[in-house]
Amino acid sequence: MATITTRDGTEIYFKDWGKGQPVIFSHGWPLDADMWEYQMNFLAEKGYRVIAYDRRGFGRSSQPWDGYNYDTFADDLAELIEALDLKEAVLVGFSMGGGDVARYIGRHGVKRLSKAVLVGAVTPIFIKTDNHPEGVPKEVFDGIKDGLRADRAQFLSDFSSVFYGTNRPDSKVSAGVLAQTLNIALLASLKGTIDCVTAFSETDFREDMKKFTLPTLVIHGDDDQVVPLEATGKLAAAAVPGSQLKVYPGAPHALCFTHKDQLNLDLLGFLQAR
Repeated sequence: MATITTRDGTEIYFKDWGKGQPVIFSHGWPLDADMWEYQMNFLAEKGYRVIAYDRRGFGRSSQPWDGYNYDTFADDLAELIEALDLKEAVLVGFSMGGGDVARYIGRHGVKRLSKAVLVGAVTPIFIKTDNHPEGVPKEVFDGIKDGLRADRAQFLSDFSSVFYGTNRPDSKVSAGVLAQTLNIALLASLKGTIDCVTAFSETDFREDMKKFTLPTLVIHGDDDQVVPLEATGKLAAAAVPGSQLKVYPGAPHALCFTHKDQLNLDLLGFLQAR
């Protein structure tokens, strides 16, 4: 397998397909690089070099006990970009992965980047606070962590209903996709899965987003039951001058699958735009 070893000895797995301008994908919780297979295959066929990695603690990467915070995630991403000597790269982050994009830019700048994409992302801040009353209450995230500790497999299986919107009457998600999602999620460490709930819910990316001095595309579903549009996507787009906001009507959180054709074309159009 293709891996890099980070400064603290953690192995980060990545897949690297195609040739051309690099597009780097950061996955959502509690998944891994495989969630991007439709986008990666599509863009590689269109002449791009596509790279997706498993966050520490997830997928085929190492499962250290510590390090499940966005400063560490951003530094892991920076080490991958530097190891592959990527330039003019486009960062694409989904859900939790949107925080990787934001904190990378906040800590490492944009010198190796050309564009950024936030898809259903937790940016600029997810949790409800005094100065972010639109956010999700802390009790929701405490409940997620309690569910993981009690019966991780069943909790994650049940979570698919809001992730994919299968609790909506017009849902067309196959049993195979739900099985694949659960299989991917269960590859992760329990510790990493729990700790990342704290990381993606409580990390404030508002200062990081002030450093987005590059073309930025924000994509979000208006029926996202996991990361609500009004509390995240709309505010993220407003925080980045000149950014584009594309709202997918009726789309759930997992639009990388449910709306994959639309997402693929929107990513391609954004990559090709001058």
